This record gives sequence, C-alpha cells and structure tokens, in this order.
Amino acid sequence: MNSLVLAIIAFIGYIVAYNTYGKWLAQKLFGLKDTNRVPSKEFKDGVDYVPTRRHILLGHHFTTIAGTGPIVGPAIGVIWGWLPAFLWVFLGPIFAGGVHDFVSLVISSRHGGKTIGEMTKGIVSNRVGIIFLILIQFLLWIVLAVFAMIMGILFNMYPQSVLSIWMEIPIAMWIGYMVYKKGKKDTVYSIIGLILLYVFAVIGIYLPLKMPQIGGVSPIVSWIVILLAYSYFASVLPVQTLLQPRDYINSHELLVLMAALFLGTLVARPQVVAPAYQQAAGAPNLWPLLFVTIACGAISGFHSLASSGTTVKQLEKETDAQFVGYGGMLLEGSLSILIIIAVTAGIGMYGAGSAGYLKYYSSWSTTAGAGLAAQLKAIVEGASNLMNAIGIPKQLGATLMAIFVVSFAGTTLDSATRIQRFGLEELFKGKDMKPIGPFKNRYFTTFIVVLAAFALCMVSPDGRGAMKLWPVFGALNQLLAGLALMIATVYLAKKRKPIWPTLLPMIFMLTATIWATVLNIKTYYLAKNWLLVFIATVTLIIAVWMIVEAFISTVMAYKKKYVYQEEFTKSGVAGQHVHID
Repeated sequence: MNSLVLAIIAFIGYIVAYNTYGKWLAQKLFGLKDTNRVPSKEFKDGVDYVPTRRHILLGHHFTTIAGTGPIVGPAIGVIWGWLPAFLWVFLGPIFAGGVHDFVSLVISSRHGGKTIGEMTKGIVSNRVGIIFLILIQFLLWIVLAVFAMIMGILFNMYPQSVLSIWMEIPIAMWIGYMVYKKGKKDTVYSIIGLILLYVFAVIGIYLPLKMPQIGGVSPIVSWIVILLAYSYFASVLPVQTLLQPRDYINSHELLVLMAALFLGTLVARPQVVAPAYQQAAGAPNLWPLLFVTIACGAISGFHSLASSGTTVKQLEKETDAQFVGYGGMLLEGSLSILIIIAVTAGIGMYGAGSAGYLKYYSSWSTTAGAGLAAQLKAIVEGASNLMNAIGIPKQLGATLMAIFVVSFAGTTLDSATRIQRFGLEELFKGKDMKPIGPFKNRYFTTFIVVLAAFALCMVSPDGRGAMKLWPVFGALNQLLAGLALMIATVYLAKKRKPIWPTLLPMIFMLTATIWATVLNIKTYYLAKNWLLVFIATVTLIIAVWMIVEAFISTVMAYKKKYVYQEEFTKSGVAGQHVHID
C-alpha cells in the first residue's frame, strides 16, 4: 500500500464529512444560529469568558485536545497492523469523535458554559451529576500529574527542545499584548512568533539545556515543580494574556509540521512496510484494546471537558461550533493519520524496509511495554525520515518533532489545570448555586488543583507516582467519552430530536470500554494490584449506575410527557423538565 493513497483518502474524506455530515449536525439537528446567546458575551469577564474569533479559538481548542494522545496512541495502535489503526482514525473522528466534541460544545453553550458534569444534574439527575463531577476530577487529577511527569521526562530526553519550549511564553505574551492591547493583526504577529520559535529551535540544537541533579533531587522532579508552577500562573491569568496566544502560535507550529510530513509523503511516496494486520507476540486482542489505545486521534473523553470547559467560554457565536468542535476533531484525526504513515511507512525509508517497522513492532514488549522512550523513538525516526525527503536535515527534523510533542503536552497541561478548576468550583457549590468559601477564589482553587497533582507525582520519590494510576486512565478516558455521548443522547431524546447520531457511537464506546475495564480488572486481580482492582471496579459500578439512571430518566420523561429545557445561567440549575400537555 502506498502511503500517499492513505493520506489522500483520509483528507478528502474529512473534507467531505465536514461539509455534509458536520453541516447537517450544525444546521438540521441543532439549528445553530448567530443570534443565539453565547456565554462568552453574556458573562464576559476578561479572564475566562472572552469572545474570540473562530480561527484563534480553533488554535486554542486544537492544541488543548491534541496533547501526546493523537501522537503516541496511533504509534502504539499500529502494533495490530496499519489497517485497523487507519480505519479507526479515519472513521472515528467523522462518526464518533467529531460528534462527541461538537455536541459537548453546543450543549454546554446552551447551558451558559457549564461543564459536562454540571449539565448532567439537570439532564439526568443531581446525584448523577455530582458523581460524574467527581469522576471527572479523578481523571483530570491523573492527567495533570502524568503530563507534568511526561514533560519532565521529555525535557530530560530532548534537552535541545527546552529553549524553544520556554521561549514560547514571552513570545505568546508579547503577541497577546500586541493583538489585544494594541489592536494589531493576529495573523501577522503569529507568523512573526512562529518564525521566532523556529529560530530558537535551531539555536536549541547547539544550546541544549539539561537540568542537573540539585541536592539529590532528580531532574524530572525539578521539572515537575517548575511545570506545575507554570500551569498555576497560566491558568489564573486572563486567557488572552498567555493561554490563547500560546495555543494560537502552537497551532501554526503544528500546521507547519503537518504540512512538512504531508509534503514528505507526497515527494517520497514511501510504501507501507507494516502488515495490514498482525497479532504481535504478547499483544492483547485487537478488540477492545485498539479503541482504548488509540483515543485522541479518533475520540477522547477529555475532549468533552475541553469543549465544555475553556473552549465554550470563548465561543464568539454559536455557528462557530461546527468549525471549532467538529472541524477541530477532523484536524486532530489528520495529525494521527500522518503519525500512522510515519511509523508504518516513513520508518521503512532509506533501505530500512520492514526491518525498520519490526525494530519497534515485533512484540508488545517493544512498544506499549517498552515505555515512552521507545514509542517516541519510532515516531521521531519515521517523521524525520519523511521531513528529510524535502530537504530538512534529520537532526533538525528530530528536534522539531521533539519540540512539537513536548509543546503540545504543555498546552494540554495548562488548559487541563483551568478546566479542573472550573469543575472543582462546580463541585463545591452552596444552596445559592455559587462556589462556597475559598472555592470562590480562582487562585485558591487552582492552588488545590496543582498541589494535588504534585502530591500524586511524589507518591514515588522519582516523581513517577502518577504511573501507579496510569493503567486505568485509557479505559477511564474512553468511558468518559461514552458517558458524554450518553448525556448528549438523553438531552436530544428529551428535546424530542433524533438521537441516532449520538446513540450509535455511545453504544460502541460504552461496549468497548466496559469490556476493556472488565479485562483490566481480571489483569489487575491476577497481578494482585488491589488498588487498581478497586478503582476499576468502582469506575465500572459508577458507569453502570449512570447508564441505568439515564435510561430511567429518559423513559420517565416520555411517560410523563416532559420536555427538557436548558437554563442559560452562569450559576444555577442546569435545566428543568417542562410538561408538554
């Protein structure tokens, strides 16, 4: 199979889907209108609620959801061959991930910018909403701790990326100042920022910055402290000061890199050296593990938190939701397609052939079992080969890829901190439906968030404590996607609208993730890992409970002839059921 054919099929398919299915979802199913109220304008505060032009918001949303997931996930998923990974990444964003992200964004917008957990209180029931908020807090707790740790590891692995990554901060703040305070054109200044980033990327090759061991403290722990401190300040600052401009220039960096990978594919047209399907030594069965392993490139529960967290509070008009929500997921799918090409075709260039692929994918222990370093080596090797086909030196290509991976882990880190703060404020509400006590203060709430993440990291003295919980993350994240689709399905049913666009991917995701969770419980039991047995079992019980309550709530609404009416308030009830007789 020629890799260029795969790229063309995917990209044309995405374009067609956006202009057909995506348009139907926006115009027919939800009836998006520019005249509808949006939280960014109704509750504009210059900190979290900031109306933002759609191309800038796409940059923020895309870089928030595109952490390491759409890169590392496909790089592991091709262990089962290129065909299953390609089909899931091609079809998943169109019929599952894009729908999931879009509906989460639209429904949240119509609830005054509430998170998916808070909306559940009105759509299903108050107790299910509270349980869902707690489950979301648990997931985000793991995300923050693991991403801080991963970035520390990556800085240690690729010291040549450190200078460019940290220079993003002053460059982004300068761009934010020029655009928002001085009224300059964002396109011009983002291009200038992008050029500066690449200048520092080249300098970084000759000036790698390696963190030394300080007072017996490992470099990774030092980086964790610095990164969590950064995420604290980035998350309490107004979005247009740092978060938005940084994400915007990062999105340009991503598009340039994607263009380079595609041009490399176009010029070299490497043959796919991976088998279409294989059952590698030690690898679990494709079903259901593929759909848990490849998450962000197809569908990811974290995206519902981003859509209903930071993104919705910057949505300038309701019709932008198709471009940002559905379009952003298709763009992420495009990234994962290019990663699949890199690790199944690019890796076999320059005479390496199938041996290049088998070096990393001959057995499960050489991919998923070998840790982050082996996965990234496969990505960097394949991607730098593709870029080398258009004249980019391999060392520079490898550096750019490392910067790219670390940079997007960083954008997820600071956005996730802000999203967790929103959820924590919603969880600790009083009778007046406003945050209670110190949780009214975003500085205090954010401090609790980063302190909890640091505590989880330091369960192990080397800063890798979060890895004790990481095995449950994949299934939990995908379970969250299924539950978010379930909430959307109940919402549509109670609004008396067609439910199949969310119901079908919901059934698929809940079946796959519950199945995977049951298999995980068996694995943890045999390994006598009682902590993970407990967590996975409780998660499974919560999921089944939510499904049952959602079903009962929907049936009762139909029997009693109630229709759901959302409440557009910044704080208050999420919605109410109105009798239609």
